[in-house]
Amino acid sequence: MNTIIRKSVLGIAGLAFAGGVFAGPAAAQAAPAVEAGRPVAVAVQADKPAVDTGKLIPHGVQGAQSRIDLSDEQVASTKAIIAATKKAGMDERAAVVSIATALQESKLENLGHLGDRNDHDSQGLFQQRPSSGWGTVEQITDPEYSTMAFLKGLKQVDGWQDMPLTKAAQTVQVSAYPDHYAQWEQLAADLVAKHWNS
Repeated sequence: MNTIIRKSVLGIAGLAFAGGVFAGPAAAQAAPAVEAGRPVAVAVQADKPAVDTGKLIPHGVQGAQSRIDLSDEQVASTKAIIAATKKAGMDERAAVVSIATALQESKLENLGHLGDRNDHDSQGLFQQRPSSGWGTVEQITDPEYSTMAFLKGLKQVDGWQDMPLTKAAQTVQVSAYPDHYAQWEQLAADLVAKHWNS
């Protein structure tokens, strides 16, 4: 009986020793650097500057907000809209308005012609219509072109920066459902905050 207990104790002690040997170096790496009892400064690369979230939703959101999980395609569309916004020389708020508009119009999916489900000849991220002068099908299904076209319209709206998002978007889009853009403002702001500097 004593032999069994002794073997068990030795076995546990052996495991504890082995665990200490293998865990020791990992634990040592995690410990902060100390020199002569004083902490040593460690160089850390600073992240890119954060987006000023106050600029993203300057007037607060209107009404209940909607959210969706984004696919890789939708994230790529988000990044394309942000890149085009920067190329147009516009700020983060313009990107929020653009992304919220595209969320309402297409859920950030670059839609082609949907047959009977199409709203006339609307296509692309912003559901722009060739027959309304937005461009050719090839142009309005190009995320950069369609975003630049939307932003060109937004620039022509006097005081768009001081308007609620839904009014700014509606002035450009002339939608049958003008209040629906507002529900995407928080998600659009979150996406701009996440991807503006990425």
